[in-house]
Amino acid sequence: MLIGGERATGQGLERGWFYQPTVLGGVRAGMRVEQEEIFGPVLSVIKVGSLDEAIRINNGVKYGLSSSLYTRDVNAAFRAMHELDTGITYVNAPTIGAEAHLPFGGVKQTGNGHREGGWEVYDFYSETKVVYVDFSGKLQRAQIDTEAQIDTE
Repeated sequence: MLIGGERATGQGLERGWFYQPTVLGGVRAGMRVEQEEIFGPVLSVIKVGSLDEAIRINNGVKYGLSSSLYTRDVNAAFRAMHELDTGITYVNAPTIGAEAHLPFGGVKQTGNGHREGGWEVYDFYSETKVVYVDFSGKLQRAQIDTEAQIDTE
């Protein structure tokens, strides 16, 4: 697998284990920087020729936290929302990565968890159980057994 991209060099980068905010150009589908999550200030740019190609490349990654699409074409936006295999899709806005108030972090093998955020976590990790207790000491009958008979004369 090709790793891809080029490491920035220059003043301030000769020592240390860090990266300044870095944009990697010339990245292609299948390169390691395109296939893996990079936890750092790194952006990989992949040029595509169509929405079909962009969706195919996006969905070809084993992670699926978030995606972002900038367009004036409402049909393209709704198609992307439907077809992109990510937990969150932003339209005409940058990705934040996760939204703490939402019930999920992403799909596939994303490292941000699956259905572990927001209020819906209580539903996901809970099971409802109902119990009725009568402390009267008397036999209780079903409502249908105790209703008055209707005279049909």
